[in-house]
Amino acid sequence: MTSPLLRTAVATALALGALGLTQPARATPSDGVHTVRVPDGDPHDRSLAPRTTEPFSLIGVTWDDPDAALDGTVQVRTRSRVSGAWSAWRPLDAYSRTPETGPDRDRAGVRGSTQPLWTGPSDGVQVRVAGSRLPEGLRVELVDPEGGSDSVHTAVVEPGVVPPAAGPQAAERPAMTSRSAWGADESLVEDPPTYTGNTKAVFVHHTAGTNDYTCSQSASIVRGVFLYHVQSNGWNDIGYHFLVDKCGTVFEGRAGGVDKPVLGAHTYGFNTATSSVSVLGDYSTAATNAAVRASVAKVAAWKLGLYGIDPTGTTVLTSGADNGKYELGQKVTFHRISGHRDGYPTECPGQHLYDDLPEIRTLAANAGKQAEPAAEPPGLLDEDGTEDVAEGVLGR
Repeated sequence: MTSPLLRTAVATALALGALGLTQPARATPSDGVHTVRVPDGDPHDRSLAPRTTEPFSLIGVTWDDPDAALDGTVQVRTRSRVSGAWSAWRPLDAYSRTPETGPDRDRAGVRGSTQPLWTGPSDGVQVRVAGSRLPEGLRVELVDPEGGSDSVHTAVVEPGVVPPAAGPQAAERPAMTSRSAWGADESLVEDPPTYTGNTKAVFVHHTAGTNDYTCSQSASIVRGVFLYHVQSNGWNDIGYHFLVDKCGTVFEGRAGGVDKPVLGAHTYGFNTATSSVSVLGDYSTAATNAAVRASVAKVAAWKLGLYGIDPTGTTVLTSGADNGKYELGQKVTFHRISGHRDGYPTECPGQHLYDDLPEIRTLAANAGKQAEPAAEPPGLLDEDGTEDVAEGVLGR
């Protein structure tokens, strides 16, 4: 005779199956990322039925071949842990590309990927992917920024003014939240940073996620992007050099020294000799505000000012890859402060933020000024201890 407990368990399992809700996807609890494989099948249409998952707040989709393009659309629905309600279908931007050079490309396990999407606290997911050419090994990446290292901190560090570089375009370094303050798990960064000869331009991005976040959540979003880039994409570190939230807070991105020419992973074909700043949010749908524009301008003015560069000028860069917009070896003239779409076929950084770039260049030019050197208080971002690099290590 079947026991009442067993009958209840069977009935519950059947009910969940009818709803398409499976048991949670499990993964190592310390890495902050768990994955769900999208079933293979139709080469033009694949899906993941709605299911219960481990907690997550950021989602993306990756695939096996980092050089394969996903010629199609990726849409996700997620279930709120707070209300239990399912979201509307939301698209994932599929323009994230593995860098054309450096350790982020050469590492084992590098994967192709969409851009991640911040969902807020969630515990359920449904996915559908459609297109004329879908890559193999599609995998849903569920990132829990609070589920990684126990050494996570979220306090904001406000560095004092650092003496600006010599030259007519020098600008003060903006206050920024350090990696330790937003909770970067440095044990996940396996290789030392790679340096280029200098910094000739700054590319402006947006993360293309939701604008519906509070600024108290910004450190978690940055930490989620870091985990996605490292654990899901297989990169060595977060791709962006700096990030800015909608309140204008600046976050230190890729390690290696904010004042050093660190090779990033942000603009496929033009990562060498450039820097990057990404604004949290989707600026295809939302307008920026004065705080965002001012912070992006301050970052660009300071970074370019280290090399005596006028942020309103132009420079010629050589494409390091056939990226769908430019051919390998093609010389291209860019504004010193350019949008991601200027170097790569994408809508990033969104039409609103892209339209703000002329104003941002003007603000950056006004930020360039001489300042009296000020003593740096203790406990701030380390400006020393990073090796000096010979000019032109990876070319220009």
